[in-house]
Amino acid sequence: APNRSGETIFNMKTFLYLLLLSFAVVGGPATCAACYTACNAAYVSCMTASGLVAGSTGPPGWWAWLTGAAAACSASQGACMSVCAATFLAPTP
Repeated sequence: APNRSGETIFNMKTFLYLLLLSFAVVGGPATCAACYTACNAAYVSCMTASGLVAGSTGPPGWWAWLTGAAAACSASQGACMSVCAATFLAPTP
């Protein structure tokens, strides 16, 4: 006859683990959206501080495009958004 006591303990541990996990609420999508909003606000601030207008090209601050300021702002926004992507599926207590 197979030993069922080890199997019972495993099932109980699994049940308790799942029970503890059920108390975590997945608020990832809302957290992710708030994080993206903060990244975009920081991007606009970075562009403005560089003399550029986010979402446009041309005469206002044309010299700032030559300094690489737009590329730096874009790179920082990309790094920020990659961090936000990880929050999408993360459980939020």
